[in-house]
Amino acid sequence: MSQATPIVHKTRTQLVVEVLREKILSGDIKAGEPLRQSALAEELNVSRIPIREALVQLEAEGLVKFEAHKGATATELSAEQASELFELRALIEPDLLAKSIPNLSQAQLDAAEAVLVQLESAFREENAINMWSELNTQFHSALYLGANRPQAMEVVKSLNTNSDRYIRLQLLLTGGIPRAENEHRELLELCRQGKIEEATTLLTNHILHAKSGVERLVQEHVNNQQ
Repeated sequence: MSQATPIVHKTRTQLVVEVLREKILSGDIKAGEPLRQSALAEELNVSRIPIREALVQLEAEGLVKFEAHKGATATELSAEQASELFELRALIEPDLLAKSIPNLSQAQLDAAEAVLVQLESAFREENAINMWSELNTQFHSALYLGANRPQAMEVVKSLNTNSDRYIRLQLLLTGGIPRAENEHRELLELCRQGKIEEATTLLTNHILHAKSGVERLVQEHVNNQQ
């Protein structure tokens, strides 16, 4: 007897999120365009509560920003900015990892795994999108601690902060979560085994694959805006 496919019941807020996300990514809502809650509520035939909740979630995804005296607006996505950020990460982070692996203690590796468990849990929880990038950054940073390069770590932190929304979109909209999970687990195991060359190669490919996904996503968005 075949197993029945479970019925997924979406909340009104989830449905509004999907509609607004598609409007932003398709270009129906332009970058910088104000998102008036009352107008959206009337257009979508819902109350302002799910509109407000949806805008907060889209802010976590990096598609909406709130500004004083202006309210919510659609953010601008830049393929050039995304490419530069990920290329810089691919230059700096593998070098940090190579310097770090020989010095990583068992406690540091266990701490990195604890963060990874939190990240894997967040991938499966509703309304946890705002945690993805932070936990992803914490996991990678935990593997670089052995390098003892505080200035480089500050640069990496800045790069991750600026690429935050692109990471979320890449994971959410390009089916990147299963691959990210597998590669994170493999990366941690290679670090435990002290396999520097294999680990740095995997990390470089991991970052550049994310870059390619983001570039495609943003370019499609830009084309839709034209």
